[in-house]
Amino acid sequence: MEREIKDSDGITWSCVQAFSGVSDNAETRNAAQVKGEPDTYWVVCTPSGGAQSVRLKLQGKWETDYSDEALLNEIKTQQ
Repeated sequence: MEREIKDSDGITWSCVQAFSGVSDNAETRNAAQVKGEPDTYWVVCTPSGGAQSVRLKLQGKWETDYSDEALLNEIKTQQ
């Protein structure tokens, strides 16, 4: 569940669902779920450059349903 996108400044952002590196089971997916918000998950995006990582709250199958532009807009909003 990793996705990479490049912004207009040439920074490559690597986005992964929180806790996805721990294991790939239902319990881990539940740990990444935003409490009280069904089908919403915490996603951490880390830049290749000097900017700080950001934590996003995204819905559904964010890795396929969000366009690159939508994901970059979410990142810019949280910076």
